[in-house]
Amino acid sequence: MATPKRALVIVDIQQQYFSGPLEIHFPAKEKSLAKITEVIDAATSAGIPVVAVQHTAGEGAPIFDPNTPEFAVHPEVEERTTESWKHLTKQYSSVYAGTDLTDWLRSKDVDTVTLVGYMSNNCILASAVDAEFLGFTTEVISDATGAINIANDAGFADAKTVHQTLMTLLNSSWARVSDADEWVRALTAGAPTQGSDLGSSAIAGADRARHA
Repeated sequence: MATPKRALVIVDIQQQYFSGPLEIHFPAKEKSLAKITEVIDAATSAGIPVVAVQHTAGEGAPIFDPNTPEFAVHPEVEERTTESWKHLTKQYSSVYAGTDLTDWLRSKDVDTVTLVGYMSNNCILASAVDAEFLGFTTEVISDATGAINIANDAGFADAKTVHQTLMTLLNSSWARVSDADEWVRALTAGAPTQGSDLGSSAIAGADRARHA
């Protein structure tokens, strides 16, 4: 198989996700952050393009106000920044919506976008779905992303359920989901990561349900 032309997109590793109502709970924020930095170091060593994204909700917003400390990128990521990184700010969930990321990736001949960061239940999901129409293959690193507990009039789901369900969902259609160790091995080998497809996932799901 052809060697993927990858770019690493680091999504919203901002202080907003390390305390308060948006605190990442699964995988635990300390664990996911450690995997994120491992992936960044591997990408830097391999010389692949890196993009750092921050989310803004505008001045005066209750969250992601660009004038607050919570808007800042986590120091563990900030200290790894190099002059070659592309930085962008987004206002929608998808990293592609309202930004110049698509054109920039195409100018680098990128065909495979690797996503790490927060949250798997919002910006990672939205970005992976958008990429299908744009023509990029998406890789999601499961232990280098994270989810929160969510509840509303439709129900409640704890962060572990949210995250594991979304990783299964993404791997069935919109992304190739792997853990950080698998991704680093694939990067080193110049190989694609492995995913599933909707048909295979449906057949396997039906079989599991029959034997549950």
